[in-house]
Amino acid sequence: GVYPVKETKFLFSGFRMTFFMPELPEVETISRQLNGFLAGKKIKSVEIFLPKIIKAPPAEFKKAVLDAQVKKVWRRAKILIFELLNGYSILIHLKLTGQLIFQKPEIKNQRLWKYTHLIFNFQDGSRLLFNDLRQFGYVKLVKIEKLAELLAKENFGPEPLEKNFTLKVFEKILRQRPRAKIKQFLMDPKNLAGIGNIYSDEILFVAGVHPSRRVETLKGKETEKIFENSKKILQKAIKLRGTSADTYFDARGQEGKFLKELKVYGKKGEKCVKCRGEITRIKIGGRSAHFCPRCQK
Repeated sequence: GVYPVKETKFLFSGFRMTFFMPELPEVETISRQLNGFLAGKKIKSVEIFLPKIIKAPPAEFKKAVLDAQVKKVWRRAKILIFELLNGYSILIHLKLTGQLIFQKPEIKNQRLWKYTHLIFNFQDGSRLLFNDLRQFGYVKLVKIEKLAELLAKENFGPEPLEKNFTLKVFEKILRQRPRAKIKQFLMDPKNLAGIGNIYSDEILFVAGVHPSRRVETLKGKETEKIFENSKKILQKAIKLRGTSADTYFDARGQEGKFLKELKVYGKKGEKCVKCRGEITRIKIGGRSAHFCPRCQK
């Protein structure tokens, strides 16, 4: 099928010139799609239109990846990792407005997007575009033997969807940050990897917990609800390919469908789906938090 190519658009009128960073479900969606599309493919050439996006000399980068075969694509926190069979890996962080769009070889004369800064051309004629409106995203070249060390330096917390992330592990991390406000706690990648603004709002709404509550005030049942709903909501968002609240598209250039599932994020002034009260927005640590004052205590 033809993958739609759309320019950046904003789905919420209230979100003009406000960008949200793709979070765990969006990056996981892209990771899974690209692993399916690219594993086994060889890189024929690389076109670089904005050298500052690449954190290596362009000539060195091109030489390192030329004719390299993609082993697999995976994710750690919000970083996409392209493991190559030649001993290198390519790390891509989408930051606020980055997009990775795969284009099939059989669809000829596909135009570039307005903000395409980098193209990976593969030997079968397919290609991968890296677009970035705000130009905050980056591409790094790392030797695979140095990868674990580099990721360790990032000091990321556990992955919320991994089996070894249990309620006990969550409780232990919470105990280390008793004074933190729960919204900020969930958004800090050093506590948990990949939960950002949208999903922290949604998790706390379903758990019935006010975003400005301090961790030390949480009761056992509330902690359990936050833990369980973190997994449920993130899994459902991945199933629906993420949330297209502004510039996010999946690797096919299509919008994620979780937007319709949002209960509080971006809904200031709208009625709560549970109690019909009004959704409120406040600032916590410089970030917006959306919640229902009646349902979340």
